[in-house]
Amino acid sequence: MSESASKNSVAGRLGGVARRIGQAARSVDRDPADVTLITVSKTFPETAIQPVLEAGQRVFGENRVQEAAAKWPGLRDRFAGTSLHLIGPLQSNKAGDAVALFDVIHTIDRPKIARAVAREIARRQKSLEVFIQVNTGEEEQKAGVAPSGAADLVRLCREELELDVTGLMCIPPLDEEAAIHFAFLAKLAEDLGLAGLSMGMSADFETAIQFGATHVRVGSAIFGPRAPRAQLA
Repeated sequence: MSESASKNSVAGRLGGVARRIGQAARSVDRDPADVTLITVSKTFPETAIQPVLEAGQRVFGENRVQEAAAKWPGLRDRFAGTSLHLIGPLQSNKAGDAVALFDVIHTIDRPKIARAVAREIARRQKSLEVFIQVNTGEEEQKAGVAPSGAADLVRLCREELELDVTGLMCIPPLDEEAAIHFAFLAKLAEDLGLAGLSMGMSADFETAIQFGATHVRVGSAIFGPRAPRAQLA
């Protein structure tokens, strides 16, 4: 495929996702503009991301701080107005790098991480939004605060640490109906007085929008399938 054809293909997929977001939002009488598309660029190199930027997309999500730090500074220099969201687990020793690089962190899931992020925000005097990640399926292997602990964590972040808590985030279990978890997260956010809902990926973002998602995280529907990690360099 020529470089020109590749760019057109990316633009076409991006436009297709945007149309699907619009249709899903309008189906439940929501304004499509109230849904932020986060293009998930994890594992993809700069050469794959640049055509998406050239097509006009400016909001991207990365899973790993180190990977994002290696490829995004140069891209952001060339494409003004880019917003970078951390959507993968954060370790406390990476909090400084994460606060320096990202505009939004979706994965605050315990007091230790919240405190580390708050310290770095204060030290750098930077404005940064956060989401609280909730483990709605209570899966042992998955990050996220248990639903029963969400209220206490939100209270800590808001009242003691004075973090800008935008909303809640979840990743439903693969073997369960996503809609159940989206509905649960929406109700929990409402109970906690939070408007933001980061939920829905390539396979289920339309359902998430129908349950109130304000941020959807879509990667493969725009970039195509990811190569096995062993092939990535």
